[in-house]
This record gives sequence, structure tokens and C-alpha cells, in this order.
Amino acid sequence: MNQRPDRRDFLKTSSLAGFGMLLSGSSLVHAGRAPSEKLNIGCVGTQNRASANIGGIRSQNIVAICDTDQNYLDRRHRDFPKANKYNDYRKLVDQKDIDAIVVSTPDHMHAPATGAALRSGRHAYCEKPLAHTVHEARVIAGLAKKHKRATQLGTQIHAGGNYRRVVEIIQSGAIGDVIESHVWVGKSWSAGDRPAPAPTPAHIHFDLWLGPARERKYHPNLLPANWRKWWEFGGGTLGDMGCHHMDLSHWALKLRHPVAVSTKGPPVHAEGCPSGLHVTLEYPARGKLPPVKLHWYDSGKHRHLFKKHNLPNWGDGTLFVGTKGVMLASYGGYKLLPEADFKGYRPPSKSIPDSIGHYNEWIQACKTGSPTTCNFDYSGALTESVLLGNVAYRTGKRLEWDGEKCEVTNSKAANSLVRKEYRKGWEV
Repeated sequence: MNQRPDRRDFLKTSSLAGFGMLLSGSSLVHAGRAPSEKLNIGCVGTQNRASANIGGIRSQNIVAICDTDQNYLDRRHRDFPKANKYNDYRKLVDQKDIDAIVVSTPDHMHAPATGAALRSGRHAYCEKPLAHTVHEARVIAGLAKKHKRATQLGTQIHAGGNYRRVVEIIQSGAIGDVIESHVWVGKSWSAGDRPAPAPTPAHIHFDLWLGPARERKYHPNLLPANWRKWWEFGGGTLGDMGCHHMDLSHWALKLRHPVAVSTKGPPVHAEGCPSGLHVTLEYPARGKLPPVKLHWYDSGKHRHLFKKHNLPNWGDGTLFVGTKGVMLASYGGYKLLPEADFKGYRPPSKSIPDSIGHYNEWIQACKTGSPTTCNFDYSGALTESVLLGNVAYRTGKRLEWDGEKCEVTNSKAANSLVRKEYRKGWEV
């Protein structure tokens, strides 16, 4: 006698049928599920970046929430009183009625939690960056492909109309062949020596917060957000903001794996991330597109560009340098220069469809197999590029990178930073 499948079995079966083979740039084909049916979603992380992520998917059923901060967890539970509460994401993953999982944790927990979600057959949304190490990013992208799940990275601005117009203009050849791209942010997540240990606050489940990281004593310069400053848990300014700002260059220039990476910055600290980093990523030719160098700067290290290219005042942004001109771009606007050369310029017709919204893309993909534009295939390669910058900085030399093998070819020391060890029970 055939048993009637439960709700999650139906979702898994229908999605597998619909997703078929993984295609570049999409989460695949129609899965045959009614778009009106709500997903059951579990949320790992409940505050800070999680607040925006939960806000983006709260039209669905939030059936489970998890946080290692008991105060945050209890506060969020007031919004979703029917949701089950957990301090350990592994127990949330064991909840059988969950269709999809949103991960909004510190960086060192991204890959363990997202990997567990994918291995259990759930669709996954992960806050940027996708992983804490280059190897983790490769593993998570592979899991998404293997399990044919709908995925999305938390680079929300990717869904904006301005980014689409910039990509269309660059790819139309308006400034000729792009040979350089420069990306900068003014902020800085940096740290010096580790503070003295302090008593762990009663509401923090610190061992669960550490997760895969080595055991250590709590100190006050970690929570709620300063973990970004420490190599053990974050990636500094580059790790925090690189996926947002390097995304536009990766998209417009069709980048995947660099062949080399080098950096300039302050002396390396064993535990704390730097301020004032300049990273140079070298990418090979892509079909008819020439080789290109992508530069990253934080903490004002980009200012020489304004004089060199006679640029107007501009905040955080991207500069594309082409053979026929340059283009300044940011989240909300762009400018082609020199202005005299582009007087009367008319941009190409729209060729990239407008997004239904970053979160809605993922929700619809979970239900129907429709495309997501920041799926883990695309965003995995983006994350790898970002994190390779930190590997090169910490190694102190120009690294040669074999993207196919996911390894540095000229430094054993660098390869030790491409991956990491995990505490037992927290492996990726």
C-alpha cells in the first residue's frame, strides 16, 4: 500500500524533478509547485543581518528559529510564537517539516550551517560571504549542484535595477575593452591584540557560538558584531564587504577564477584583520574578453584614482577602466567619463530582466525552480575571489592560483589557509 508523502517529501521530490541539471546562472527549470503555497522556513540567526533576511522572507511560514544569544532568540520568538526555538542549528536541521533554511550567522558558521541544510535536502539562503575559507566556498557550491537545491547569497543589491543597467552598458562595449576594475569602500573592520578574557554573559551559549572554531575563552571584543575583525571568525573589511562590491565587476566582466593574487597592506597580525588593504586579482581572457585586473581597496587607499582619472567626488564604488573611456558606478548610480566623449550617449536597450526582488527570487525558486541570480555557483566563485585576497595578504606574497584544482601552485603556506580544521561534529 502506498503511503501519502508528507509535505517536505513532496517538496523534495517535485524540486528534484524540476531542477534537473544545474545550469550556469540559474537555479534551473520549473518544479511544478504552486507558487501560492507557503514554504516552511527555518532561520539560523535572529538579529543583526538576520533582521533584514527574516524581513525579506516573513511572507512565508517561519517554523523554526535558532540563535546562540538567548536574548536575541527570545526577542525574535515574540514575532513568531509558533516557531520552535533552538540554540544549536544542527537540531533545527533535524526538524522534519522545514523546506528551506536561511543562514545569518558569523562567517565561520556559514558553511557548516549551509552545508547541513543542503545535505538534508533543504533549499538554502546564506548571508555573504558564502564561506569562511576558499575551500568551503567550493564545497558549498558543489553541494548545491549535487542536491539540486534553490540557493541565493545575501548580496541583496544584485537585484537592483542600477546594477543591471551597468552590466548592460559594460557588456555593450560602451567604454571598449575593460582592462582594469577598481573597487573601494571607506569602512574598516580591523583589530589588534586580543583583549583579556572575560566572563561569558549568561545569555550567550558560547561553545555553540564557537561551533567549528577552536576552544577559547570569551572576550568582550567579539559580540555582537566585532567577530568580523578576527581571522578565526571573520575576514575583516574584505571578507565583510567584498562580495557586495566586487559582485558588479564579476557580473559585468564575466569573471570566475583568478590566476594570480597579490596585496599591499600593513604588517600581518596573527589574529586580527587589517585596515588599509589593497588587493590585486588577475583574471585571464574570457573568450573575446581580454585579461583584466580587479583591484580592491579599503580605508581610503583608492584616492590616487581620482587624480589619475580626473574623477568627480564619489563614495564607495567601482571604476571600470576601458580602452575608450571609464565608468564610475555605485549601488544607486553610474557615470561615463570623460563627459565630453559621452555627450548624447544613449544606453543599450534593456537585456537583463528586472528582478522580482532578491528574496522573492529565492522564494519562487524554492517553489518552482525559477532562476536566482546569486545562486551558489555564481556566488561561490565570487566568494573564492574575495577570500583569496585575504590568503595572499596573510601569506605575504603574490600567489598563483589553479582554479580548477582549487589550490595555490607556488606556496604550501598559502594552501594551509585555503582550508581549515574543524572541531569534531562541526565539519563541512
